[in-house]
Amino acid sequence: MSLRRPIVAALGATALALTAGTLVALTAGTTASAAAATCNALFDDFSYSGPSDPLIQQRGWTVRTYSGGPGIPGASWPTSNVSFPTVDGAKSLQLQASTDGTAGGTSQAELYHQQKFFEGTYAARVKFTDAPVSGNDGDHLVETFFTITPLAAPMDPNYGEIDFEYLPNGGWGEPSNIMYETTWETYRPDPWEAVNAHGEQRQSFAGWHDLVFTVSAGHVKYYIDGNLVADHSGIYYPETNMSINFNLWFIDAAAHTGGMSTYRQQVDYVLYSQNEVLTPAQVNTRVGSYRAQNVAHTDTVGTGGGTCPTASPSTGPSTPPSSSPSAPPSSSPSPSAPPTGGTGCANAATWTISGVYTTGQQVKWERSANGNPSGPKSGDGVHLWRAKWWTQGSEPGWTVQWEDLGRC
Repeated sequence: MSLRRPIVAALGATALALTAGTLVALTAGTTASAAAATCNALFDDFSYSGPSDPLIQQRGWTVRTYSGGPGIPGASWPTSNVSFPTVDGAKSLQLQASTDGTAGGTSQAELYHQQKFFEGTYAARVKFTDAPVSGNDGDHLVETFFTITPLAAPMDPNYGEIDFEYLPNGGWGEPSNIMYETTWETYRPDPWEAVNAHGEQRQSFAGWHDLVFTVSAGHVKYYIDGNLVADHSGIYYPETNMSINFNLWFIDAAAHTGGMSTYRQQVDYVLYSQNEVLTPAQVNTRVGSYRAQNVAHTDTVGTGGGTCPTASPSTGPSTPPSSSPSAPPSSSPSPSAPPTGGTGCANAATWTISGVYTTGQQVKWERSANGNPSGPKSGDGVHLWRAKWWTQGSEPGWTVQWEDLGRC
């Protein structure tokens, strides 16, 4: 639920691994198992009759109705904008947001869980939309899956937020669809100052997508459809328990073209496994096991643990309700021999955190040791880097936006 566009502060962007790592356990020397004996886990298939179903509150969920941000000031958050229809053959959470370009004519939606989640694996299958179900297209919409610790005061060191945010029509200065993965250390609302790191993919994500992020061993790793797309660490790693949230809201009404426009986002399931790092494939197996045993909901987080579902040999990963989604761009593997920057370094400018770089632009830079460009250097020496696409505030060597052309 980022309050505004992800902005990387002077502390810099953090680590982005170039290849997906192997499964890591939160306890040293052990490996998480998709069929462990006990689980501290939340799984919800969203099999509710409607927003007033008493099971929603009993199971720790809240349908938001209070006013305030994010979104268009003065917009409402009615209960009726949250529903649980059958979508593509499966019961799902559905969020709806509508606007006629005015505050009074704008409604948004949010469902959130208790603030009791910290390290482990978070996953959801989400159906994003690029177009309204009715009315004119083009609104600056934000479709989300995220966790958050409330901000107690400006620059609160215990604030934390981990976001998937999809903007189908752009916004925050972006002209068209973009997906953000943003990990927040803290922020100050006035005057605005943000301390965060983000990844981004400029492409359409319309349709069903498997979203996973893991919080473990000082790293927050984001996956879309099995591909590692961001890895943030250092000061951006969360310190406190967070709530799990889904919301749908408008950045502004600047792009609205008249009449009422209505948009919808759907969620097939949500899964959290405490102190266990699962690969995206293991997430699919875990969800398939719950469904094979007809478990529509379980929550043993904070209870001392429960029994993990065990997949039978005939039980495969859960299947998306619709056709396979397009995959986001993934990082290229490192070459077998390190390249050399060569004479190109002599003509390249030194990278700066405030600089704006476009596709193909080259810079020279020695990456920092801890993902803080103002901190100590890594000792790797100055390298030549080439921008893969538009980027600002993303440190070469720590983010996927840059291709390493070798040491100068």
